[in-house]
Amino acid sequence: MSFLVAFFYDRFTAGAETACLRAWRQELLAPVRGEVLELGAGTGATLELYPEHVTRLVLSEPDRYMRERLVRRIRQTGRNDIQVSADTAETIRADAESFDWVIASLVCCSVNNLQASLQEIRRVLRTGGRMIFLEHVAAPHGSTRRRWQDWLNPAWMAVMGNCHLNRETEQAIRDAGFEIVEITRESMRKAMPILRPTIRGMAVKP
Repeated sequence: MSFLVAFFYDRFTAGAETACLRAWRQELLAPVRGEVLELGAGTGATLELYPEHVTRLVLSEPDRYMRERLVRRIRQTGRNDIQVSADTAETIRADAESFDWVIASLVCCSVNNLQASLQEIRRVLRTGGRMIFLEHVAAPHGSTRRRWQDWLNPAWMAVMGNCHLNRETEQAIRDAGFEIVEITRESMRKAMPILRPTIRGMAVKP
């Protein structure tokens, strides 16, 4: 199943990438600089969007098949200054306070333990460091969309590599001790209706 998800992933997200995701990522990554870790880098959708002020870039992708596609994409750019890691978000092989920025783009939905992942992000960020997030999230309680998300979630997780339709990621980020300093809630255009609610923005490690 993991192989199939990786094989079809770029095609599955192509409409939303063109409609909004690429522009959102470009805007979010514009201020990024210094030492950067991206978790769940997938097939490398952000690869060409990092500013020149980034001095160290580590792209982590635990899924073998996604990582193979990511490595091929990096090779196509001709760059040899990017480190690729197989670390999960729950277990990052880095010292405490190693990074200025951590990027999580469509990854919090599929980690095994969201709170453990956010605590690891907090651990490896320097004091005052920033987490960039772009995530599809649960629709409001009581809405028809939320009822569909809750009902479909078990089957969706099984088919889509542990992706959760109904995670309340914004509250989880706050509960992990981050201060959210920027947030935008917007519908992901050209995505399936159950995937459209999104949040994106920036959180700071106090």
